[in-house]
Amino acid sequence: MTAFRDTAHSILAKLSRAIAPDLARAHIPDTAVWDISAPVGSLKGAAAVQDGLYGTMAAALTGLHRRDEIFIGGDNIRDEGGQWVASITHYVGNFEGNLWGIQGTGHLAFLRAGEFYRIDDGQIIKARIILDLPDLIRQATGRSPFPYPLGTEMLFPGPATHDGVLPDRPQRSADSINLVQRMLSDLHSYDPDTGASKGQIGDGGTWADDMFWYGPGGIGSNYLWDGFVKDHRKSFLNAFPDRKGGNHYCRIGDGDYAAISGWPSITMTHRAEYLGVPPTDKALTLRVMDFYRCDFSKDPGGRIAENWVLLDYIDLFQQLGVDLLAPR
Repeated sequence: MTAFRDTAHSILAKLSRAIAPDLARAHIPDTAVWDISAPVGSLKGAAAVQDGLYGTMAAALTGLHRRDEIFIGGDNIRDEGGQWVASITHYVGNFEGNLWGIQGTGHLAFLRAGEFYRIDDGQIIKARIILDLPDLIRQATGRSPFPYPLGTEMLFPGPATHDGVLPDRPQRSADSINLVQRMLSDLHSYDPDTGASKGQIGDGGTWADDMFWYGPGGIGSNYLWDGFVKDHRKSFLNAFPDRKGGNHYCRIGDGDYAAISGWPSITMTHRAEYLGVPPTDKALTLRVMDFYRCDFSKDPGGRIAENWVLLDYIDLFQQLGVDLLAPR
């Protein structure tokens, strides 16, 4: 059942290591559309993907290759259907060139990415990729592109269990995505004064008492539910109080892991200061990817132990009138 996942893992590793026209043409049809976070945009067909994504990264990151922390696959339970793989990876190399306006340093860089691919008979017919360029700016300049970053800025760690790449225990796949869906359902409703939602923590909750939440550049990472609220949830709900999420094209479970994504996932209005930007009252959309590790060792219903999150903040801040890639 996971043969498509394992094949895609091998293909993507080879595509990132070498600009190989024959390999790309064999696995990326002319009709395939790869949607990449800003400023890249949509790329159609093998040649465009080679030049616009892999070729561009290889020219800036010498020795380009990918290091996967999570790589899972499964049947999409959303209306679009299909077989999908999803990954948290880092594109690694010596940052010696200019990458989408970010000047290289000559030193090692880890460009983290969240990725979703639809696979059909060994071909990648659709892709959605978020590159965390704000974090690359931090690596290159020693400072965040946001005036007031929130949590701890750090390299995304792999799962604490070290089993996120091609995981086993397929009997847990449905339990993992169902646990995440229960969490998402309860998360929609919250107390505007405290940011609290029912069913998240405590007895009958979906999050582990010792949860970790790993966020993108600007938000950073945090520990425990209180840390998540302090470093992300409180400021986000305050800035976007009418936010509506859950518009996902893909939800999959694989062993103890699950992943979801929307393009965009959230619609909202900018009502208060956020990451240094005063309120604009603009209607906004946000592209989102979430990856979860679920733990069933202490609670038969499971708890979410770790959550990795990618957000297209280059695109979001463009909507706010701020170019995070502009030289400073």
